[in-house]
Amino acid sequence: MRKRLVIILGVVAVLSVAGWFIYQQFTTTPQRILTLQGNIDIRQVNVGFRVTGRVKEMKLEEGDVVHAGDLIATLDDVPYQDQVRLAEAQVAQAQANYTKMMNGYRPEEIEQAKAQLAQAKANYQNALRYFERQDALQQSHVISKSDYDNALASRDSLKGQVDLAQANLNLELAGNRFEDIDSAKAQLENSRANLATARQNVDDCKLFAPVDGVIITRAVEPGTIVSTSSIIYSVCQNEPIWVRTYVDERDLGRIYPGMKALVYNDTDPNHPYVGQIGFISPVAEFTPKNVETRELRTDLVYRLRVIIEKPDRYLRQGMPVTLRMVDEHHEPEQPRR
Repeated sequence: MRKRLVIILGVVAVLSVAGWFIYQQFTTTPQRILTLQGNIDIRQVNVGFRVTGRVKEMKLEEGDVVHAGDLIATLDDVPYQDQVRLAEAQVAQAQANYTKMMNGYRPEEIEQAKAQLAQAKANYQNALRYFERQDALQQSHVISKSDYDNALASRDSLKGQVDLAQANLNLELAGNRFEDIDSAKAQLENSRANLATARQNVDDCKLFAPVDGVIITRAVEPGTIVSTSSIIYSVCQNEPIWVRTYVDERDLGRIYPGMKALVYNDTDPNHPYVGQIGFISPVAEFTPKNVETRELRTDLVYRLRVIIEKPDRYLRQGMPVTLRMVDEHHEPEQPRR
């Protein structure tokens, strides 16, 4: 009986020590690893033309790999080539008009104006002498009043022609007004801008891939009339790739932007991807339907975006993954290289 009591007391002592040790571990050392569930998100680009027209050629199929700058589709550019030729003719016309305004009148036109002035002066001098004779005769009452009036009118009329010829000569010597020159220059710049737009429209009949990725949707076929809002291809980018996940309010204080994460998929669970938190939503939301349980249906959570550092072709849109959020001093498994 005494021996049995000693054994019981020993077992109780061992259990007490073990319990105390476990208690100390849970009360003094916080859990350093946070496990979350999420899904892969891949950015998608919808590609289209900047101009309207008829599709001439579609170069890629769904699933084809594409690189930024690759030609992937073309439009029939004949109507836009016609617009270029029209714009080029308008530029030539505006250029000629501007050059004419800058150069002013030709020397031959100035000489012609001088000759017209000389002729007007000669006619005026002849009319002036005739008027002086008629005036002398009118003083002697030799001619009638009507003959005197005709001579006076002829003198004044020819004097007006002299003034007009002189004004025309002065205008041609002075050249064109600055306002007319500025107007011609503005018309030239406008026609050049129209030409640049027409040439850009021709260039926009070629569609180039904006990013590296994979074609996931070929939306139209050759012969289709498309507008500027039409989607021609949808491309899944190679990078960036991130995980969309959620954390509840109780664990929000355990994460921070830039925090390291190991991302596991079901295909190769022993070699996780390395990532880090790139975004933490500042606004709480109700648990999304794709990750909620019946018990957490009304819980508020915060959305996270964990960016994967070295993604590969095995990660697909919507793939479920498991994340283990770790600090700099704890890495449970060796990550992928």
